[in-house]
Amino acid sequence: MPPPPLPSSSSSSSSYSSSSRPLPEFKNSIKLKYVKLGYQYLVNNILTLLLVPVILAVGMEVARMGPDEIAALWRSLDFDLVQILCSAVVIVFAGTVYFMSRPRPVYLVDYACFKPPVTCRVPFSTFMEHTRLFCSDEKSYQFQARILERSGLGEETCLPPANHYIPPSPTMEASRAEAEMVIFSAVDDLLRRTGVKPKDIDIIVVNCSLFSPTPSLSAMIVNRYKLRSNIRSFNLSGMGCSAGLISVDLARELLQVHPNSNALVVSTEIITPNFYAGSQRSMLLPNCLFRMGAAAILLSNRRRERRRAKYRLVHLVRTHKGADDKAYRCVYEEEDVQGHCGISLSKDLMAIAGEALKSNITTIGPLVLPASEQLLFLFTLIGRKIMNPKWKPYIPDFKQAFDHFCIHAGGRAVIDELQMNLQLSPEHVEASRMTLHRFGNTSSSSLWYELNYIEAKGRIQRGDRVWQIGFGSGFKCNSAVWKCLRAVKSPPDGPWADCIRRYPVDIPELVKL
Repeated sequence: MPPPPLPSSSSSSSSYSSSSRPLPEFKNSIKLKYVKLGYQYLVNNILTLLLVPVILAVGMEVARMGPDEIAALWRSLDFDLVQILCSAVVIVFAGTVYFMSRPRPVYLVDYACFKPPVTCRVPFSTFMEHTRLFCSDEKSYQFQARILERSGLGEETCLPPANHYIPPSPTMEASRAEAEMVIFSAVDDLLRRTGVKPKDIDIIVVNCSLFSPTPSLSAMIVNRYKLRSNIRSFNLSGMGCSAGLISVDLARELLQVHPNSNALVVSTEIITPNFYAGSQRSMLLPNCLFRMGAAAILLSNRRRERRRAKYRLVHLVRTHKGADDKAYRCVYEEEDVQGHCGISLSKDLMAIAGEALKSNITTIGPLVLPASEQLLFLFTLIGRKIMNPKWKPYIPDFKQAFDHFCIHAGGRAVIDELQMNLQLSPEHVEASRMTLHRFGNTSSSSLWYELNYIEAKGRIQRGDRVWQIGFGSGFKCNSAVWKCLRAVKSPPDGPWADCIRRYPVDIPELVKL
């Protein structure tokens, strides 16, 4: 069953249960096994890192030698024909294995985000007026008003047309209409920007957590753009807000197998069929926080695309806590006592999210942190294990590894806690806060609205590294690291084009209820 993503729910979980716990500090209970896992990822590429300098050094040494020295060296080796042939075969074989096993670079050529029409906007007054008309429970009404007030959302977020009816009309027809509107708009924009023809797309990966019709959403795209009959098509459902990076990971693996290919990744969440009509507080949160959104991303392993690509995928690390029963059920789709289907949120949600995040960043640390930070971290970690458990652990400075941060804009509380625990500045989390304010929780596509915000501000330069962090039901935490290949300018028709000058805006402090 596809539960919705963590952040939206986690941001407000403390408001419906007094026993909800905040995100735990990362400095507590860092587990050594995740550090080892990170170094295992690093060792997998160590041969490549060492072999290239050795080959260059040998080549430079040979280049310094004159013809007579090279001839004398050759005579001293005293090879016969059989040895020469065997050596040549070994060299050719080793070279072939090396180049065949070397990971193909994955380039992000461009991406596009859906921009909702003005007619779909839901100001707070409109949302609460509609809620009053179809909600007979006064306590549920007041609860949603408090959640909306402290959510971090602004007055310009949008809901699909079906949710503007009183009461909302979550029909299959309306759900398909929303899917076509958000997905086709994003894909049309992407194809126009890149100039890629539909027949040039070799792989398509679509993710949508809670709406999984037949035929699938990926089939809907194939039908609309008349894609080739031999296209490799995949449709992911039930994976929450983390599905965006999972889709990128799947596309990356496919691009390693299929050379000279383009992959289209579409991330969205269809809101229409997911309206909760009951009165259970733990299930009312998605009604207040989820909003329309979609992103289309073009990935490629074609080397000629590097000249115009925006980014190159450097690392992608996934952490899954589903083996633990509490983590598995902390965000769970089920029916309430009245038979209304909704998403149930556990009071342990924030603690589970913290554990998943700790595991993920501990694993990715050895891959991205400079040597000085790694040595300080390992020294204090091993010292606590062997010498004195009361030693204060050292928290690595991830600001030395990344220039920009895209934290899933699913909830205000998670952004606050991540900023505090990773010691980030307000500017580092600005993209996440402003995306939540302007577009709401758009699920798996929120990371791309955040990246577009940073681009629209003109802050990304060649060589910059971007860290995307996504959360999802199950429970999952995924990270992607991108390296900018050129100075990036946001397109004039992007989702932030008409409002970027008004941002950042001041958001009142979060007051505990």
